[in-house]
Amino acid sequence: MRVLNRAFDQSSRLEENATAPLAGGIMQHGYQCGMIWGAALAAGTQAYRLLGPGPQAEAAAILAAQRLVESFRVRNKHINCLEITDLDKSSSAMQMIKFFLIKGGTIGCFRMAAKYAKVAFIETNTALSQGYIAPFSLPVSCSALLAQKMGQSDIHTVMSAGLAGGIGLCGGACGALGTAIWIVGMNGLTEKGGKVGFKDPRVLDVLDRFLKCTDFKFECSDIVGRRFENIDDHAGYLRDGGCSGIIEILATK
Repeated sequence: MRVLNRAFDQSSRLEENATAPLAGGIMQHGYQCGMIWGAALAAGTQAYRLLGPGPQAEAAAILAAQRLVESFRVRNKHINCLEITDLDKSSSAMQMIKFFLIKGGTIGCFRMAAKYAKVAFIETNTALSQGYIAPFSLPVSCSALLAQKMGQSDIHTVMSAGLAGGIGLCGGACGALGTAIWIVGMNGLTEKGGKVGFKDPRVLDVLDRFLKCTDFKFECSDIVGRRFENIDDHAGYLRDGGCSGIIEILATK
């Protein structure tokens, strides 16, 4: 997120630092690579800068996120951390040592991030420069709706919009969950300073409430029972009350 923000000449250290728990595919659970979460948030920042608050900006953020997910998949064959690294929170210490120290996994991830940032910059600009976006009425994005319910600013609402439907409607790990973790991280950094990590009790509480509500399902497509075809499909689902229980649970302090 930080590299892409710099490319757009925008700085948001608080927001960037709060993405730490999303690394490893949400607290090392192996879902979408943290680079994708960060890139989608950065694209949302740019959407807000260009379009301001509201449904058009949220829709643009989702369109950008769709391109970001697909470009990552094309270049890395997979979007999930587990499939790329063969690691998740259940991996042994020896497996971690083998990947990061013997195989040079840390360097590989940094190289991947540097290459992806360049691609993400182009994809975001392409998505946001297309001009006309069909009119939408709120709510457009489940993650943006959650951000509003959690009392976030207009910019944070638009920033999170692209995480909808498991990031850009791709059906992966729940975008509302990622949004809640990110917001709780920001709040924690603001209140106490320091760092927020995988074992932060506030973040763990969010995850626990989410999993109990979804019968321990992580991915949007499993929770909903399908993948959303487009923004209209997702927006209609929200207007009909879809995922309202999850959103309310995550919004609870």
